[in-house]
Amino acid sequence: METTFDSLGYFKKLKDAGFSEDQAKVQTDALREVIDSSLATKRDLKDLEYRLTYNLTLKLGGITVACSAIILALLPLILK
Repeated sequence: METTFDSLGYFKKLKDAGFSEDQAKVQTDALREVIDSSLATKRDLKDLEYRLTYNLTLKLGGITVACSAIILALLPLILK
């Protein structure tokens, strides 16, 4: 998964703040996992856009068919 989290920079900041190397590594890995599971990537957003477009297209098609059927059903009554 693509991430914008600078894990090396975060690791170095923790080391500079007095964390041991093991503590800094565990903290960095844990934060990276949280960020990766929480953030939406461009791919996630693109997939969502395609699904929404598909659903809206189906609904619009259904509305069009329903309106056409209603008009065709009422047409004989209107033309009398």
